[in-house]
Amino acid sequence: MMKPSLSSRSSSNSHYRLNRRRFLGQTLCLGTASTLGLPGLFASTLPPISTAGSPSDLSTLSTVALARLIQNKDISALEAVQACLRRIESVNDRLNAIVHLCADRAIAEAKAADASLARGHLMGPLHGVPFTLKDSIETEGVITTAGSLGLAQYRPKTDATVAARLRRAGAILLGKSNTPEFTLGGATRGTWNLVYGQTNNPYNLAHTPRGSSGGAGAIVAAGGVPFDIGSDFGGSIRSPAHACGVVGIKPTFGRVPRTGHWPGYGGVFDSYQQLGPLVRYVADLSLLLPIISGPDGRDAAIIPAPLGDAATVRLGGLRVAFYTNNGLMRPTPETEVMVRAAATEMSHMGAHVTESFHGGDAPFHEIRSKLTTADGGAWMQRLLDRAGTKEPSAGIKNYLTGKTLPTADIFRLLEDQYAIRSRLATWFKDFDLILCPTNALPAPPHDRPAPRIAGYTSIYNLTGWPAAVVRCGTSPEGLPLGLQIVAPAWKEHVVLAAAAHLESVMGGWKMPML
Repeated sequence: MMKPSLSSRSSSNSHYRLNRRRFLGQTLCLGTASTLGLPGLFASTLPPISTAGSPSDLSTLSTVALARLIQNKDISALEAVQACLRRIESVNDRLNAIVHLCADRAIAEAKAADASLARGHLMGPLHGVPFTLKDSIETEGVITTAGSLGLAQYRPKTDATVAARLRRAGAILLGKSNTPEFTLGGATRGTWNLVYGQTNNPYNLAHTPRGSSGGAGAIVAAGGVPFDIGSDFGGSIRSPAHACGVVGIKPTFGRVPRTGHWPGYGGVFDSYQQLGPLVRYVADLSLLLPIISGPDGRDAAIIPAPLGDAATVRLGGLRVAFYTNNGLMRPTPETEVMVRAAATEMSHMGAHVTESFHGGDAPFHEIRSKLTTADGGAWMQRLLDRAGTKEPSAGIKNYLTGKTLPTADIFRLLEDQYAIRSRLATWFKDFDLILCPTNALPAPPHDRPAPRIAGYTSIYNLTGWPAAVVRCGTSPEGLPLGLQIVAPAWKEHVVLAAAAHLESVMGGWKMPML
């Protein structure tokens, strides 16, 4: 088995205002938001520039704060990169979250970024900010395995669209975070594959970080990098955000190109797959989403839909639905308490809160389960062939049944699937926001995996609605509990406004005691 290569609340009729003390802690009293492109919700809360100097610990900072420190020359890009590399080195032996580093290239790029800034040239809003990427996302010259043995030495010639956009914005890639094979082969093991092995949860190493963006969730939670980009086929950004106590968002279907991702766009499951950031603070999503969004001329599903401004969202007056049981698996009592507490907080802000459930999870679970293997696994075999993989993981073998459904049955399943999608769209006309669990359980132990029906995420891959997760609770075992926040299509700004408020009053990310 290969090892990683490491060289106060406002009145109900007012605009929401972010909790000032918490936000100042995130941004370290740094500069204006205009250079970073933050919307007014976050920009309006920023204080004057501080000249207090560099922070002693960069591993707790937001992406916003780190970018601003570099742009203000309070720290150098080189210092930021080296600090992240040191943190990764100190935690990764226990986590196995980062599976490949490009440290020498990152250091060279950091030096070039510092020289550029010294000449007065700002590369972009992420100038000099370090990051990692899920190993299912192609990176120019940097090994990309997608967790599959046939790709163990694969070095792409070009960056995936999201990688290229981040680098053009000035960000510096440090390496790749672990994922199960093709993001789908973890089975009961969460984030695990035959190339790099098992990733562990930073809050308890005997527990899974979930998947499939488990490496991303674990390293962001542990302070190794301020952000990573994951992918979400049925909860693969949101489940690790829940398990690792960070913030993650699955954007609206059609928002972010999937070009250069394994698996990519197209096919029966096209609407399921979306890419999005995992971060420690909600404010960072408003910085990163505009950078990675919009058409790339290759992923034909992507449209130039504008991103709204969270500052325009009035929490007072929002119609909020919440539910604690999706009819498949009732969550832990602590999870129910968390969801109800979040609903109460929204009510305190003047939102119109109703306990209501759309009822889509159970019928969709059955349909999706049948569709996934409807062609006997031929679609998965094509991925294996493309990768040159002769020995797939056990999780991938589960797809290779060789048993196909009749064409008439497949078409009926597709019709039933879209009937559910239509019914849920009609239900959502009465609401602006949903609050619900991310999963029925906290991160499970490696030897006692959670059942598939424990997830509360997959239905929103069908609908394509934007859904974010933010830590709003803690289990009796000390593990994070993430609240899922969902809005109608193209309403990410509504999700961000609600998530920022709930983060400020219900806790948010906490550094694990590794």
